[in-house]
Formats: sequence, C-alpha cells, structure tokens
Amino acid sequence: MVASLALATLVALLVPGRPAQAAAAPSAQTGTAQTGTARTGTARTAAAAAETVVRDQVALRVGEGGTLHARETIVYEFAGQRGFTRSFVTREHESVTRDRVYRLENVRASSPDGGPTQVSLSTSDTRTDVRVSGPGALTGRRTVVLEYDVRGAVAPMGDTEELRWPAAGGWRVPVAESRATVDGGAMIRNINCFAGPPGTAIGCTQFYTNHTHTQGVFSQQEMLAGEYLTVVVGYPPGATGGKAIHERRHTVATAFSINAVTASALLGLLVLLLGGIVLLYLLRGRDARVVGRRAAEGDHAPVAGARFEPPDGVRPGQIGTLIDEQADVIDVTATIVDLAVRGHLLIEEQDREATGRLDWTLRRLPAPADDLLRYERILLEALFTGADGAPRDGVRLSELDGTFADALARVRSAMYDDVVEQGWFARRPDAVRSRWTIAGMVLTVLGIAGTVALALFTDMALAGLAVIIAGAALAYGGQYMPAKTARGSTVLAHTIGFRAFLERGELPAEAGAELDSRERIALFSRFLPYAVVFGVVGPWAKTVEDAGERAEGADNLAWYEGPAEWDLSRFAESMRVFTLTTSGAISQSRGLRGVLANPEG
Repeated sequence: MVASLALATLVALLVPGRPAQAAAAPSAQTGTAQTGTARTGTARTAAAAAETVVRDQVALRVGEGGTLHARETIVYEFAGQRGFTRSFVTREHESVTRDRVYRLENVRASSPDGGPTQVSLSTSDTRTDVRVSGPGALTGRRTVVLEYDVRGAVAPMGDTEELRWPAAGGWRVPVAESRATVDGGAMIRNINCFAGPPGTAIGCTQFYTNHTHTQGVFSQQEMLAGEYLTVVVGYPPGATGGKAIHERRHTVATAFSINAVTASALLGLLVLLLGGIVLLYLLRGRDARVVGRRAAEGDHAPVAGARFEPPDGVRPGQIGTLIDEQADVIDVTATIVDLAVRGHLLIEEQDREATGRLDWTLRRLPAPADDLLRYERILLEALFTGADGAPRDGVRLSELDGTFADALARVRSAMYDDVVEQGWFARRPDAVRSRWTIAGMVLTVLGIAGTVALALFTDMALAGLAVIIAGAALAYGGQYMPAKTARGSTVLAHTIGFRAFLERGELPAEAGAELDSRERIALFSRFLPYAVVFGVVGPWAKTVEDAGERAEGADNLAWYEGPAEWDLSRFAESMRVFTLTTSGAISQSRGLRGVLANPEG
C-alpha cells in the first residue's frame, strides 16, 4: 500500500495539471483496489491533456436495397480544437483493376449541448474524411449526432446476404468505448465483429443478437487512433436486396489493358498508319526505276555485266553521294585524292623520323580549274586559304584537325546541290530526309502526348502506342525517302558494275594486256579515288603498289610523294592511313589521333 501511495504521489508531481492532494489522498481499500484507483487517476490525467472519444455509439438500420441508415452518437472530449475528423472506409482495392465502393451520402450533424455541427467531406484514395467543426475552440465533453446513409455495404455472399461495414472508429484520437447495433428486419443467420486496422482478423470485445435474433449488438473497449469496429451480419438470401458496388479502377494496367476493343483499335491504327507510310514510300520514296534492270532512259547506255570504267564524267564524290544518298566525309576524302590524281594538288608524306609524327602536306599545283565542279572549287579554296583569309600554297593535315568543320559543311552542301543539278535527284536528299524525319518525330511526340492523355482518362492508351510506332517508323523511314530520278538510277546501275570490278582488284585480261606498267599505274591511280568511296582502298592500293614494283624506276607517283627511302612498296599502307587521317582531320574528330601516333595499331 505504501508503494502504491508513493507511486501516485510521484505521478501527481510529474504530470502537470494534476492536483497533488488527489493523488495523496489516503485509501482504506485493499491493495488491489488502491492500485486500480491509481491507474484510473493516471488515465484521467492523460485524457485531460489530450482529446479523446469517450463513447462512439452507432445505430445501423438496413433499409431497402441494402442501404444502411446510420445514427452515430459521439461523446467527444475537446481540448481547444474547433472540431474533429472521422474517416470512413469507402473504397477497397479488390484487384488490380477493380474496386469495391461504399457510397456515403446525406451526411449531417447535430448537437444537443453546443458541439460542432458544420459538416464537410473530402475523399482520398480509399477514405472519405468527414470534418465536423464549429465557430470556435471547444473544451470539455460535447455530444455530436452524425446521421448518414451508406450504399454498397450489403452484398450476396454464398447462400447469405452479408453486411460488412466498419461501423465505428476511424478517429485520429483514441476511443474509450465503441458500440454498434444493427437492425435488419430479418432473422440473423450469423454474426461476427473485428476490432483493429482495416482488414484485421482480431475479434472485438463482445457481440451477440437479441432474443428475437433480429438485432446484432457489438462493442469494443479501448481502440487506438485509426482503428475500426467492423461488424459482420448474415441474412437469408433476398432479405435486403443489397448488392455490392464495383468500379473499374483506372491504373496504368487498366489504361493499357488488352481486350477486343483496344486490340482492334491498336491493330487498325497500325495497319492504317504503317500502310500510309508504305504508300508514301511507294509514291515518293522509290527510285524512278529499279536498280539492276536495264535502263529504259537516261544519259548513259544500258548496263549489262560488270563495267571496268566509271560512268563518263562522274566524279568519286558524286558517286558516293549517289550511292547512299548522303554526302559523307569519306566522299570528301575521296575528292581530295581525286583532285591529286587529276593534278590539282600534290600529296607529300612527311618523314616521321624528322617530324616526330606521321603527317602529310597538301600542295596546290597550277592546274587549270576549268574542269572543276562547284563543290571541288569550294574544297580547294577551303584547303588552301589560311585562317586570316590569305591564300597558301600548302597545308599540313595536322593543321586542319579541328578547324575544317565549317568548310566541310559548305562542301557537303554543295555536293547535295550538285546531284540535283546533275538531274539525279529531284530534291536535295538531305532536305528530303530532314523533312520526313522531322514529320516522324512530330508524329511521335503527338503520339506520346496522346498516349499520356488516353492513359490518364481512358482505357484506350494502346491506341496511342500505334501513333508512337508509326511516328518512329516514319522518322526511321525518312532516311530512305530520297528518290533518284530515272537518270540517277541509270548512273547508279553503271556504278554498281564498276564497283564489282574494283572489288576484284584487277583489270580484265584483255584490257590489261594492252597496257604497259606505267599506263597501268596511271589507270589504277585514276580508279583509286573511287575505291576510297567504295571502301576497297586497301586492296586497290595494293594493286597500284604491285604495278609500281614491276615498273622500272617508279619510286613515286606523279600525285603522291613519300619521304626519302620510301618507294611504292609502302604505298598501300600509306594510302590506307592517309584516308583515315584525312577523314578524321576534316571532320574535327579527335578519335583518330591515335592513328597518327601509331598507324600500325
């Protein structure tokens, strides 16, 4: 007993607002009674310091169609707040795509002793919060009567109609006592109740039916914040006519759900859009005549077999642009080699031991410029014009590294103009590609936006995927939309035959027999720029090298000179590294600097 009194006194001293004399009052009861008195005093002290629900009593009546009519009497201990919030479970996620819904309607509040009566509702995910507030701060106990209707709480379950509803609870403060009664006007078959978080399987304190088995009574002592008293009552089939309310839940899974409608829409749009893209290619993107067949018209004779001459007057850079419909860096490199072969510049390989690096000097030669095409003139001027705008007689490749990008863009643009001027394309291939690629990208962006919108508000997001796929296909297919004219297709057919000859790396026997070694070197040199375009510079340069080794006194070429102790036996490797280095230098690439330092690697 002495220990109990000491404990009560200590609590009274430590807990603010607790009268000390109440804790220290003597008691003549037994030790057990005195301990219970101390605990009750402590609980009352905690209740005075925070708000709590003293009693939550709910009377449920099952009406027609299983609608619940609820009258909830709440005794609330206020501590300076204007009102309280009661949360109702109004939605349950039964599956990924389906929710069971409980309709909370006709909510109203009243109070016989000045409690709050203003009602406002807010819904978030599975909860509906009912806020009951008053004009000012409240203290002490107030009684509030909530009235509301609930639809969807009764549903067929096997051979019964089951009412399952969190009748009481859902408070943000502790609940001292909860009680619920259910009247359905029919004989109750089974009854149960649970107390705790939603979905708990922990039974409540007490549940039973009255003597007529038409009313269920449920109670629970001491519930924590957020816990519910869930009542379960089973009725005979057809007793209430209640049915569950289900809604399709809109999620990413439902937005992209596959069913007959969405699958048909997706396939239909894909067929329509992709079919339209194919039709566009057939009408606008195909060459005027199929390469490989005999030319019906054009400025070159019909092609039969593999020709060992390039098309008359067609330059390597032109052929490179014609083949893949792009003015590539390698086409510009081939043009530099071609200008050297034709006598407009000289390629000098520097002595690596003297300079410390592998480099070449390009020197301009005083050759007539009458045969130069516009893009060739632009290229020569760019190569032999210094940064200050003054002309120069020579330039090292290492000096071009990182400084030639603007000039390269002008040369490539002029090459596109040239193939249009030649009548090989009706429009610049780069402009055609850009137009269709941009159209595809715009369609893709519209498809993404449409898919997001459909996913947010409908279950037809798959239809938007069809637009995205079509847009991506159009953007990719735009690379194939430039179309050659009949004249361009004829030149390409001749070019394909010439490429087959270069890939073999030798002249036909009857042609080779008529040429001496120096003539063979000259002919092979003439074809070398085309080999650069076709990607066979190694084998063809080796052919030039072999011819030079058989030619007496042929240590250099008229357009390519090596350092001292260099001869044509090294030409194939020199030319391979030269083309790689030149492409890297004029395209502002830094990736090939290692080749300059270690070409054998």
